[in-house]
Amino acid sequence: MYYVKAPAKINLTLDVLHKRPDGYHEVEMIMTTVDLADRIGLEVREDGAIHIISVDRFVPNDHRNLAYQAAKILKEMYNVKLGVSIKIEKNIPVAAGLAGGSSDAAATLRGLNTIWNLGLTLDELAQVATKIGSDVAFCVYGGTALATGRGEKIQKLPPPANCWVILAKPTLGVSTADIYGNLKINDITHPNTEQMIQAIKKKDFELMCASVGNVLEDVTLKLYPEVAVLKEQMQKFGADAVLMSGSGPTVFGLVNQESRVQRVYNGLRGFCDEVYAVRLIGDRDALA
Repeated sequence: MYYVKAPAKINLTLDVLHKRPDGYHEVEMIMTTVDLADRIGLEVREDGAIHIISVDRFVPNDHRNLAYQAAKILKEMYNVKLGVSIKIEKNIPVAAGLAGGSSDAAATLRGLNTIWNLGLTLDELAQVATKIGSDVAFCVYGGTALATGRGEKIQKLPPPANCWVILAKPTLGVSTADIYGNLKINDITHPNTEQMIQAIKKKDFELMCASVGNVLEDVTLKLYPEVAVLKEQMQKFGADAVLMSGSGPTVFGLVNQESRVQRVYNGLRGFCDEVYAVRLIGDRDALA
């Protein structure tokens, strides 16, 4: 088995600019990776089949799985006769706004590039990734980036100021399509993306905290009051900045002082089962 790391991402900003003629939304968002990762094991098959292995009942083991789709698209595009068994060891919560499935697909692309001896560059793999899902191209690169278009156009950024990240996911699933469907473009307050870029480049933690913003958050908070409660509690327990990631329902808090991490973590454990205290990675080279 050849193993590949598939880290989660959080959105430091998420802005929606307008609805596109193709039905997608034009977005502008800054994403960064955190030290919570799935583990993808890949083993070459001589029979040409693609086989998903997972003990998590929420992870599909057929064509619905993004890692399966990644292998199928790569196999067809480059006329690969070999197959692969893909073992998915989940640590990232499913349907959480943390790009777990997208990261699994990206890790599968990177791993298959090695074990199938394709010799593709990261840029070429990212082009393949755009055929799978909006976040997959970012996950191919990892690190920190500005994503535009429908999320597939990636502009690398340096790692932000180092800090702790508390992740808390309530026990509910959120449909991304429903959240976007309820978004009223003309009523949203846009985050200051340029200010966040400057905060990242200067490694200015306070400015980064002041610049977080997600236009989907208000929609999700109205539809799912549990997420609003979680956000309030995280703020109360002392996180420096609190925001929902993606379309939710996971809420994350940035914490600068290690002494405060345990307090926030312990406080949230009383409100939901899935709470994680991890570090911000934010560095593309961490995937190597």
